[in-house]
Amino acid sequence: MMMETALTKNSLSELSINLEALAANYHFLAEQSAPSECAAVVKANAYGLGLRAVTRTLEKAGCKTFFVATLDEGLALRTITKRTIYVFAGVTEENMLALAEASLRPVLNSIQQVELWNSLGPAALHLDTGMNRLGLSKKDFLKLSACIANGILTKPTLILSHLACADEPSNDLNLHQLKKFKALRTTLQSSPRSLSASSGIFLGPRYHFDMVRPGYALYGGNPTKNRPNPMNSVIKLKARILQCREVARGETVGYGATFRSDKKRQIATIAIGYGDGYLRALAQTAYVSIKGILAPVAGRISMDLISVDITGIEGVKPGDWAEIIGSTISVDDLAKCAGTIGYELLTTLGPRHKRIYIGADI
Repeated sequence: MMMETALTKNSLSELSINLEALAANYHFLAEQSAPSECAAVVKANAYGLGLRAVTRTLEKAGCKTFFVATLDEGLALRTITKRTIYVFAGVTEENMLALAEASLRPVLNSIQQVELWNSLGPAALHLDTGMNRLGLSKKDFLKLSACIANGILTKPTLILSHLACADEPSNDLNLHQLKKFKALRTTLQSSPRSLSASSGIFLGPRYHFDMVRPGYALYGGNPTKNRPNPMNSVIKLKARILQCREVARGETVGYGATFRSDKKRQIATIAIGYGDGYLRALAQTAYVSIKGILAPVAGRISMDLISVDITGIEGVKPGDWAEIIGSTISVDDLAKCAGTIGYELLTTLGPRHKRIYIGADI
């Protein structure tokens, strides 16, 4: 089944999201981490792919626990599912009642948050094991554990931490964080524990504990850096060619005249730019695929347009599609060209792309 979010015959760019591939990725990650529970991170509008469609697909695939970043994301998700929802940002005085009324579970990151939330409902505790971003120190965690053991504070429904270098299997920090997390295993033994997100799953069973929390890998990103991607591709992005022109030797293309033609060349202008999430850093480093042939970006990225060199590609005309992300160019390939990570590219894909959901009844 295919559902289109708008009429696509006039679309200048289309983002196809394969929900069957998404479900297959969830099943694969669940198998890799069994018997641990496989949750799903759907923050940032499910990494830009659409919260409603992604959540319904994952829930149908068997997912029972979801993670988001903020209260607003949690409230939006609560209109879609009755499943367990954790909110990474924790709790504030201003949002505590809204969290409780929506049956959202904050991930508590400090003693102050624990005291604020106590008795309002279920919650997770975030233990910092070496990332030094969010989370309780060992000292504060032990202090809270004593209060929980004495019945002063409510026992958490989950204790979690986050690996800083999970995509680098040989990094010593992984083992350091694992040992630090395991050292507190005797504290609050009956509370489930979670350490690994996407890449951590592939560090092996000792990193899985009671729950894993994949995000990026669900959406087709490679969780095993410098190794073949074990995940199914979920998205394809294409944009229309608006104009083809001949550029003489010595002429320039685009803002700043940064591309100067060394000979007579054919240039195509394509309807995508940094306003759509095609990063300016991709200028003169990235490629698109036209008729299965790679065409390099020529000149700077504009807000709405890019130019590519189509010299030697026969039969290209306005209205043809250029593959931006797909079977030829992966999200990770494109991210590498920009000197960034696929997470950033996914979450910046703009609303002007017409979303087309394929392969599931949503």
